[in-house]
Amino acid sequence: MAKRGGFPGGGMGMPGNMNNLMKQAQRMQRQMEESQRELSEKEFTAKAGGGAVEVTVTGGKEMTKIVLSPDAVDPDDIEMLQDLILAATNEALKMADDANNEIMGKMTGGFGGLGGLF
Repeated sequence: MAKRGGFPGGGMGMPGNMNNLMKQAQRMQRQMEESQRELSEKEFTAKAGGGAVEVTVTGGKEMTKIVLSPDAVDPDDIEMLQDLILAATNEALKMADDANNEIMGKMTGGFGGLGGLF
């Protein structure tokens, strides 16, 4: 007579394995939350135009500072200043993304075959 339900090869060992898996997942979640908190407090600064524009963002992608060199401010060429601000901001955000991806890669490195669940 065939068993119904349960896991293939079930037996009494499965609940212990499932508990261990749950504990590992909870530990990983706590580590990820701590890493994300640390990242959100970290700042990333990028410059454009040879340092004429400097933008600082947090790992949480919040802009915290813009520094403009007086040389960057030309009333006859506002578009250039806008481009420099965009370039510096995008570079700082990319730095924050790269740091986030590095943390996530370390945290999920052992779970590559789970179809993106982690």
